[in-house]
Amino acid sequence: MSGWPAGYDRRVYDTLDSTLAEAARLQHELTAPTWILALEQTAARGRRGRNWSTPRGNFAGTLIMPRREAPGVAALRSFVTSLALYRSFVAVTGREDAFALKWPNDVLLKGGKVAGILLESVGDHLAIGIGVNLAHAPSAGALEERALPAVTLREAGAQVAPEDFLDVLAQEYAGLEEQFTTYGFAPIRSAWLAHAARLGEVITARTMRDETVGVFEDVDATGNLILRTSGGPVPITAADVFF
Repeated sequence: MSGWPAGYDRRVYDTLDSTLAEAARLQHELTAPTWILALEQTAARGRRGRNWSTPRGNFAGTLIMPRREAPGVAALRSFVTSLALYRSFVAVTGREDAFALKWPNDVLLKGGKVAGILLESVGDHLAIGIGVNLAHAPSAGALEERALPAVTLREAGAQVAPEDFLDVLAQEYAGLEEQFTTYGFAPIRSAWLAHAARLGEVITARTMRDETVGVFEDVDATGNLILRTSGGPVPITAADVFF
């Protein structure tokens, strides 16, 4: 795979507070879906406002694009993005068996978190923030309780610069985005489930109010996690998942 996907722009910065913040600042002047890459972030964030460590050598990027669908449909791009990350990791490491996809938006390497995704609405645009531990991972003390250990792509034998990884990721994403807009969520869902972590096993989905324990049975047509419990199947719209 080589080259840059047609129809996409890119902007690379040495340092930014946050690529998501830069996407918000640029939204009114962009004329095409645009990848924003920072070689260093000084004020990055993850889901629910959590800090995300992004030292030099790691990947900190955001793809911003016009949002033409209803919010629920646009949100399915978390699956498009995680599948693109999976394929990018396989491309740079040659190891298909090392990676798995954790609902709703993490990528795992041998059980540890190597990448995370954060979707945000920015005016009439969708911003997809992506962090990848290419070379460095947060220490165990920096992680929340019960969180999976953080790992790096180097542990899979790959040493890749952020700019080079962006070339691979942008190509993989573009192909899946075309599939998503042409055929809908169904083929993305099937491909995602083929690499899902802990499918068929007991997991815990925790929200701010409660938690549900059950067997990870499926992801439905709207992206909900389906847990099989003693009381029957339970759809989970948004939660943190623990193994």
